[in-house]
Amino acid sequence: MSVIHVPGSKSVTARALFLAAAANGTSTLLRPLSSDDTEGFAQGLTGLGYEVVQEPDRWRIEGRPAGPAATEADIYCRDGATTARFLPALASAGARGSYRFDASAQMRRRPLAPLTEALRFLGVDLHHEEAEGHHPLRIRAAGIKGGELTLDAGQSSQYLTALLMLGPLTESGLRITVTELVSAPYIEITLAMMRAFGVEVTRGGPGGNVFTVPPGGYRATTYAVEPDASTAGYFFAAAALTGGEVTVPGLGTGALQGDLGFVGVLSRMGAEVRTGAESTTVRSTGKLHGLTVNMRDISDTMPTLAAIAPYASGPVRIEDVGNTRVKECDRLEACAANLRRMGITVKTGPDWIEIRPGTPRAAEIATHGDHRIVMSFAVAGLRTPGLTYDDPGCVRKTYPRFHEEFAAFAEHLTKSA
Repeated sequence: MSVIHVPGSKSVTARALFLAAAANGTSTLLRPLSSDDTEGFAQGLTGLGYEVVQEPDRWRIEGRPAGPAATEADIYCRDGATTARFLPALASAGARGSYRFDASAQMRRRPLAPLTEALRFLGVDLHHEEAEGHHPLRIRAAGIKGGELTLDAGQSSQYLTALLMLGPLTESGLRITVTELVSAPYIEITLAMMRAFGVEVTRGGPGGNVFTVPPGGYRATTYAVEPDASTAGYFFAAAALTGGEVTVPGLGTGALQGDLGFVGVLSRMGAEVRTGAESTTVRSTGKLHGLTVNMRDISDTMPTLAAIAPYASGPVRIEDVGNTRVKECDRLEACAANLRRMGITVKTGPDWIEIRPGTPRAAEIATHGDHRIVMSFAVAGLRTPGLTYDDPGCVRKTYPRFHEEFAAFAEHLTKSA
């Protein structure tokens, strides 16, 4: 059996950075993820005038409830969706200042409109410099009174998270009615983390779709970042695929991240799964079955399932994942095209993909600069040697040492099998 210590959660680290920056006092983040995305977020905070001290496995952030210290800043968000969506919301709450936000070509293509339209509705002076609803954008901050608004978060739950975290920084708080929501477990992460920083959000309305966020601000705290459940999924899938067994400490029954639910999919396919208080273990039973599964709430793990699907005994159909078309790339189509390159029969629709069993052949994987495409197909590479990638280095976005650590893990799996 292998025990793998995966890096900290990107989603949790980004939220913790926002909350710490907005809190009253100095917060300490324990074991935060250090990657291109989170380094970009920390650099963005520094550009806005927040004090961020980074040490190995420990970051300290001096909070500023009144908003950014800098009255002018030009922030480059790199490829980070959380950076590109959360930081404009944080800057908007400042009492005064002019801030420009831009991002990589990849991030410029990704949608932003539901969030920026909501900020405008709240009175924020916000201007898209080129394409409406996309970066680059400019904000003139003058504080936010608050109030009620309606939000469509059907493309990304990050729009709702940004507004929820903004709420306590407004004068009167926010009442948000959500008409559509994807990746709902990420909102549970947000609510739990806001609670840890001293703010309790209440939910009401039909289906709990009305969120009431009180004003009053956050209090500083020491916050431990749990391992990244999406990243753990590559190791769980590898064990299920190759006849191995792996345990990931730090992801147990109390884990915040909904993507740990991916092990439930592996269980339905035939793997043995044990989730305890402090860790989760996946063990292969020697076979994988086909299935039909709705992955709306855990869509970041869709490419991982797609990559191992050809090795199942029957078809794998993944449904309700239309939002994956507006991630770092069109992940649904990227998975389909790469599987076809490997000789696998694939069908797709607007929000689904169906993959037939087959004998994959080696091919070059078109990554589209997407870290999850690389890491997912690395799992397939355990059964189909010779897979290569046109941009293997894009894993730096969330897991800079992925290739070295996954290779060591694969070697241990081989020796243990």
